[in-house]
Amino acid sequence: MNNLRPQITGDIRVEPTATTAVIGKMFAVLDHFAATGGQSTLARITAATGLPKPTVHRLVKDLKNWGALEANGDWLRLGPRLFELGQLVPHTRNLRSAALPFMQDLYEATHETIHLGVLDGGHVVYVEKITGHHSGATPTRVGGRMPAPYTGIGKVLLAHLSDDAVDVAVRAAGPPRTPTSILSREVLKQHMALIRDRGVAFDQEESQPGLVCVAAPIFDRTGTAVAGLSIAGPAGRFVPARFEAAVLTAAHGVRRTLRTAATDS
Repeated sequence: MNNLRPQITGDIRVEPTATTAVIGKMFAVLDHFAATGGQSTLARITAATGLPKPTVHRLVKDLKNWGALEANGDWLRLGPRLFELGQLVPHTRNLRSAALPFMQDLYEATHETIHLGVLDGGHVVYVEKITGHHSGATPTRVGGRMPAPYTGIGKVLLAHLSDDAVDVAVRAAGPPRTPTSILSREVLKQHMALIRDRGVAFDQEESQPGLVCVAAPIFDRTGTAVAGLSIAGPAGRFVPARFEAAVLTAAHGVRRTLRTAATDS
């Protein structure tokens, strides 16, 4: 087995589970791995979840036996069983299948980073990502999360939701990631109106210094914005407005593919 390379830069606290059920405790452990990028130690799990050490040991042993976790020395990481199950989630599988050809077209046209993401509460979860050797570095990974108000995909999806959903996202955003991160609910509301009018959203170094992007929503056949597509690249080299039409066209193509697949089924 390959050596694990710890990439955790500090203890990340996960809210303790509100239930005493075993399944609730197990998900508290798995949520910790989601927060740390997929690897941790028994000591960190115990500190982050607030669960008793014997309970953590028992849960980790069960998860390892089931294939949800695997170990190398003191370090633990998510196992292949979770990946196998994740590939079977119908919504995500169908969305990725429909979007990948259009994402590949965008990558060939730009050679920048292409993202597909969905909204989960106040965060964007990245379902797919295409990048290359010459693409700029981005703070994202497939399965990773970013605060929605600080990302192009997050803003373009929030623009089509209720004020309550936007309030949830603002509260969940946490501290600003850069000097240009939008913290004000009123400023974000103004952005929402512009996004709905223009059809796309921009990230102007709001998620990471030096990174910009343009994003468009993907609608299902009912007109609900179910996902977002974005092109991201380094500020200075990449000018998002130049690819506004391209990302809109790709998003419309994904919508047509999803609609056709739903009709055929």
